[in-house]
Amino acid sequence: MNRREVLKNVALAGGGFIVLPTWAEAWSLNTLQRSASYLSLEHEAMLVSVVDTIIPTTDTPGAKDLGVPDFIQKMLLDCYEKDVQENLKKGLEKTNAMAKDRYLRAFVDCNSLQRKDILGKVAMSADQTQKDYLTLIKSLTILGFTTSEYVQTKYLKYNQAPGHYYGCVPVQ
Repeated sequence: MNRREVLKNVALAGGGFIVLPTWAEAWSLNTLQRSASYLSLEHEAMLVSVVDTIIPTTDTPGAKDLGVPDFIQKMLLDCYEKDVQENLKKGLEKTNAMAKDRYLRAFVDCNSLQRKDILGKVAMSADQTQKDYLTLIKSLTILGFTTSEYVQTKYLKYNQAPGHYYGCVPVQ
C-alpha cells in the first residue's frame, strides 16, 4: 500500500464519520419502512381487531399495543406454508361476513362484546378450517404476547444474563 492509497482511505473514512451522525439521526419509526405484509389493509385491520379481542388493553398493555399483529404476520410469512396463509385470509373474510350478517357492520366496527360473540361462534363452528384459523391466531397471539419485551421484563422477571459472576476465585 502506498501513501496515496492511505490518504485516499483516510479521507473517505473521515468523510464517513462526518456524515454518519446526520444519517443516523434521520432514522425513526416513521421513516423506516414496515416489514413486508402479505395481508391487505382490510385483512390487517381485521387481524388487529381479532388480536385486540383475544388480549385487550386494560390497565396493562394489550396484544395490539405490544405489536402482536406484526409478530403474527412475520411468523406466518417466515414459518408457515402458503395454504395456511390463505386459510387465515379466508378465515378473516368469513369472520367479517359473520359480523355483517349478525350485526350489520364490519368486524372492526363492532364493539368488544359483539366481537367476543362472533369469535365464540367461530370457535363453535362446524367448519374445521374456521376453527383451525382461530386456534392459530389464538396460539400466535399468546406466543407473541408472552414473548414480548414488556411481559418478559415486567411480569416474568426475565434476566438477560442469568447466573452470578464470582470474580474472586483463586487462580493457579
